[in-house]
Amino acid sequence: MTHTHSVPMSLIHSWLEGPRSHGVDLENVLENAGLSSEVLKEHMDQRAGSEKRLNLDDMGLLLRTLWREMGDEASGFLSQPLRLGVFSMMCHAIITSGNLRRGLLRSARFISLLTDDLSLELKEKGDEARWIIHYRNPHRLDESFFITSLFVIWIRLSCWMIDQPILLERIQFRFPRPAFVDEYPLMFPCRHYFSQPVNQVVFNRRLLSLPVQQDNESLAKFLHNAPESLLTQFRSDNSLTAQIKRMLLHRHGMQTELENMGFEAVSEELHMTTHTLRRRLKEEGNSFQEIKDSIRRDQAIALLDKPDLPLHDIATQLGFSESAAFNRAFKKWTGLTPGAYRESLK
Repeated sequence: MTHTHSVPMSLIHSWLEGPRSHGVDLENVLENAGLSSEVLKEHMDQRAGSEKRLNLDDMGLLLRTLWREMGDEASGFLSQPLRLGVFSMMCHAIITSGNLRRGLLRSARFISLLTDDLSLELKEKGDEARWIIHYRNPHRLDESFFITSLFVIWIRLSCWMIDQPILLERIQFRFPRPAFVDEYPLMFPCRHYFSQPVNQVVFNRRLLSLPVQQDNESLAKFLHNAPESLLTQFRSDNSLTAQIKRMLLHRHGMQTELENMGFEAVSEELHMTTHTLRRRLKEEGNSFQEIKDSIRRDQAIALLDKPDLPLHDIATQLGFSESAAFNRAFKKWTGLTPGAYRESLK
């Protein structure tokens, strides 16, 4: 069983905290789903060696059955259930929004009408757009699966709306590093930060103006397997943009090393001609330089979180010839100077 078609049981346990807190008989749910009552027990009892995993088909079946049992698309993580059909109606509400910005704002408004426990917020500053998830966690549960799944849903939904992958800058979570942390580079090809003040994903603001490429006909096809398909696809983002970003993040830490990883070297490693690589990235709405700049911006954020590291040294490590150039670039990225941003972290 490959990791891209299965999920670790630690993630499943986090998900099932919601139903368990409401006294749901999980063995009965398994029976109704046509799954063996031993599915969860087998994985929970065998602790030796690598962690056991549940294939996505079984997880999807379990999810749909559980939602029908509870009448709740939030799986018990909110004070009141999100009745079946909520996600579908939200998609109908945003399909005519025109562009991604209005689509996200409309989805935030839609959710605000249903619950006080969950709210969504879009903030824009400099070159950055920040999609923020506020969660009150009324039952004091492990929220790692719930928040992770919400980001999966909205990121994949946004990519579908504009019909191209979104180049993520970074993603931050309020909860501590979870047991299934090794899954995050596959789901979110960017840097991940835990135990942060807020749940948010950051991406380039220019994407917000891209038009919605879908219509009612394509929405009907999309909803045929959604939202379950979105929620169960805890698998690799296999877009070319994501592959290249994972490659650069994994192998090259600092900007000087990034500069040494040229376009030709990347195309060779991906077994493509430079022409094909450039064309396919263009089809996805990104460029090689944008991917490298994305990593550079995130490195700047990470280095500024080290209070004893002088700004001049950060500029040098990032490949800027002088501090003034770094100041201008960083303010363009975030709307703040490096010094002001560092001050905001205190």
